[in-house]
Amino acid sequence: MGEEEKAAVLAVLDRRWLTMGEETQHFEQEFADYVGATFAYAVSNCTVALHLACLALGLGPGDEVLVPSLTFVATAAAVRYVGATPRFVEITSEKDLTISPQDIVNCITPRTRAIIVMHYGGYMCDMPSILNIARQHNLFVIEDAAHSPGASLEGRKAGVWGDIGCFSFFSNKNLSTGEGGMVTTHRQDIAEKIRVLRSHGMTALTWDRHHGHAWSYDVVALGYNYRLDELRSAIGRVQLRKLEANNQRREDLVAYYREKICERVPNIEVPFESHPGQSSYHLMPILLPRETPREHFMESMKRRGIQTSIHYPPVHQFSAYQGITLVQGRDLHFTESIANREVTLPLYPMLTKAQVDEVVEAIFETLIETQPNH
Repeated sequence: MGEEEKAAVLAVLDRRWLTMGEETQHFEQEFADYVGATFAYAVSNCTVALHLACLALGLGPGDEVLVPSLTFVATAAAVRYVGATPRFVEITSEKDLTISPQDIVNCITPRTRAIIVMHYGGYMCDMPSILNIARQHNLFVIEDAAHSPGASLEGRKAGVWGDIGCFSFFSNKNLSTGEGGMVTTHRQDIAEKIRVLRSHGMTALTWDRHHGHAWSYDVVALGYNYRLDELRSAIGRVQLRKLEANNQRREDLVAYYREKICERVPNIEVPFESHPGQSSYHLMPILLPRETPREHFMESMKRRGIQTSIHYPPVHQFSAYQGITLVQGRDLHFTESIANREVTLPLYPMLTKAQVDEVVEAIFETLIETQPNH
């Protein structure tokens, strides 16, 4: 965030129209043009984007939706909001932490209606294979693209492969408005449902009435207040202009991380080493050696002034999800074993290579310190 974002917010305050006006409309159009979507609708966060996606596709009680367990809980929660049941799927491999197409096939039942993929860390899922599976089984595909604005595969951006794409503009995302999100689609029928549902099911909004397009409105569905305000839309437009350069900076830093980790701590595994397509490089995940106690590792890094995190505790292990979300007779031992070793290192555009050196050296020292026989 910088002076451009400040100026954009002040300009909105000077115009005095604060919610769902021309700034939001411009943001939606610019974002749609950027990702190559026919329709884009700004919403208050990615969780509601996922909820709207499930609503627009008519998912409900009795339906099952295949989702990865290695994701943020919102991916699965949106399925439960509409009364459907999330069924968790394994990840692909230690090198690829995205949902496994092969295991998707293993999890399909007569009740399966949709697949939600999550482009983990900004690295796109195997969308050609997943779409082929979806066509064979007549399933919808929702892209949780919270990590991946700007990512692409075979020349197509994340968020425009499936029926619906859902983006996050949370504080730590590549494109940030503090809170916020976007829903994208090529389908006009879905677009119309999302447009109505995100604002109380109303046929006309305040901005329409202000411009004389309507003086009243009907309510045609049980809608929600999922709108984005003009202040965040203004920030989003500035951030969108910075996105390509920031993603390039992230890519450079990831390449430098890989080089230094390989030199200094070769027993650390770094996923997505030769992943196809163009990543948005949202996360810098590593996998610790199997004998390294992760909690001790993270505490040691913290003592050295370096914040690390986990992406993610598997959703199927949370108390609220146990016993309802695994296909009968199956387990997710592979997801669990990988998740127990994953640590996320600092990555953001203003990070310096000197700081990367500091992080890698801290990893080296911490691994020595946390060895079982140390």
